[in-house]
Amino acid sequence: MTRPNAAIVVTAIALLFAGLASWGIYSYLSKESAKSKAASGQAIVVAAVDMPIGAKLSAAQLKTANVPTENIPQGSFTAPQQLEGRIVVRQLTAGDTITEQKLMPKEGATATGVMTYIVPQGHRAVTVGVNEVAGVAGFLAPNNRVDVVLTADMPNSPNSTISKIVLQNVPILATGQITEQKEGKPVIVPTVTLDLTPDDAEKLVLASHKGSLQLLLRNIIDTAEVDSRGATIAKVISGAERPVVRVAAAPAQPAKRVARSVRKSASPSPPLSVTVEIIKGKEKTTKQFSE
Repeated sequence: MTRPNAAIVVTAIALLFAGLASWGIYSYLSKESAKSKAASGQAIVVAAVDMPIGAKLSAAQLKTANVPTENIPQGSFTAPQQLEGRIVVRQLTAGDTITEQKLMPKEGATATGVMTYIVPQGHRAVTVGVNEVAGVAGFLAPNNRVDVVLTADMPNSPNSTISKIVLQNVPILATGQITEQKEGKPVIVPTVTLDLTPDDAEKLVLASHKGSLQLLLRNIIDTAEVDSRGATIAKVISGAERPVVRVAAAPAQPAKRVARSVRKSASPSPPLSVTVEIIKGKEKTTKQFSE
């Protein structure tokens, strides 16, 4: 091989190795860049503040946060502008990722109410009208729990009225108002929407037609069932079935100790004496016997 030919071969080999080295470096840098992007994550929209069910989203309630690519939930959003005016159908806390599943559908936003998303599966929402007193003077709010009291005539005694707790520990889904006609004038009546099973919903609907309803607000942590027998005017006036308060007696001392203390403190009794009168004919004598 002549010297020019050898130089050409060496140059070609050098170029080949240089190309392979460049391709390897490019592949390595591409992989590292992909890893860096995956580690830094992608910006998605999250809640900036706590939001209740039915809240209408605005830019002030939203922010973006970087999330690793493999942890990005399906249906998430990348810009707050995409969520302007959407309705929340699940309760959100600050930092929660906002996804399409947590929002009212766009196509049903004007025709579908938020209540249909609040009712638990297998339950029913029932709305009843109450007055200010029956509604606990306006202190009822969603997520409160109440007992429902029915006041109606006794089935077998039309002249006797009874008040009885018919439903217990019922969650409130919403409160609102409706307009009714009373004496020819529109009157605003407060309403309460309750979360009930189908069986309890039937009871409440029937009860609302047979008598008046009163709601009893429960403590948020009080979920115990109460054994209620109902109250009639006779029970109220006579005070029947009131709980009897008994004071526990002090424990008695042992019998032996009491007997000893009595014996020590008691004074000795005088001896017993008996006088007997003996009559023999005309003779009369007396004789005394002592113990």
